[in-house]
Amino acid sequence: MIRPVDSLLEYLSAQQARGISHLHLDPDARSGLRALSERLRTGKPGTGVPAVVATASVRPPPVRVLQLDELAPQEVTSPPPLPAPQLLIEGASRAEKLASLQRQADAWPPARALGSLREVLVFATGNPEARLMFIGDAPGYEEEKKRLPFVGPAGQQLDKILTAMGVARSDVYLSNIVKFRPATARQTTNNRPPSTAEIAACLPLLHQEIAIVRPQCIIALGGSAADGLLGRGGDVAALRGAWHEHAGVPLRVTYHPSQLLLAAHDTQVRRLVWEDLLAVMERCGMPISDKQRGFFPPKP
Repeated sequence: MIRPVDSLLEYLSAQQARGISHLHLDPDARSGLRALSERLRTGKPGTGVPAVVATASVRPPPVRVLQLDELAPQEVTSPPPLPAPQLLIEGASRAEKLASLQRQADAWPPARALGSLREVLVFATGNPEARLMFIGDAPGYEEEKKRLPFVGPAGQQLDKILTAMGVARSDVYLSNIVKFRPATARQTTNNRPPSTAEIAACLPLLHQEIAIVRPQCIIALGGSAADGLLGRGGDVAALRGAWHEHAGVPLRVTYHPSQLLLAAHDTQVRRLVWEDLLAVMERCGMPISDKQRGFFPPKP
């Protein structure tokens, strides 16, 4: 006659042969095992479980009862991530390489798979040979309509900044960390900042842009751009005023031009942005006039 304990031992041996060393038992199973252990120890019969001679030469192996959160990490596994698509950059000049990258960005699978970004690609604009590379967060309504970055109100504010620096839009390279406008429900002209997943999906494209342009300095405009490029959290106030580095390129963080629009009468924010840009001009060896240094009076 096959005893219940024999079935249990056979099951445990089979699991051990498969390399499983821990089992999770619910409260009812634990109570049943305790009752079975007591009957084996005393030899007293119980309902439905025959007594076992106490002097039996073969004893069951000890069973350790574990809660689910005690399971070894290697026993809880997740499927391996899918390999990232490979970018094949073609062309001899920087402009040709950027054109090659743009063609691949238009149907970039990681961005398309999210389902949270709109369809129109807004790639970049400016000089492929630029010393300065400005990187924002994501295109908005105006950028999507014209398929160019920084052409809305924030872009007009950026144009004023570039004029104050003594450079034209065609002298610098302008891009965003996310290449498609983040979508919202019943979206018209309303915009939203990109999510962490959207930034991560588009980062390989931006990394290639930086590698192709090879700017002398990167200016991260706003918290989303700074977070994606530096790989750590932190608001602009904590990151600005110091030099960072991305892929060997000096990087400066400052407020997004849209912040200047929101703080139109806040001289302090404008001062901080200009201090960051003066530091960039000095780092790149750009000429700085007394007028540029005196845009804001010295702090008291």
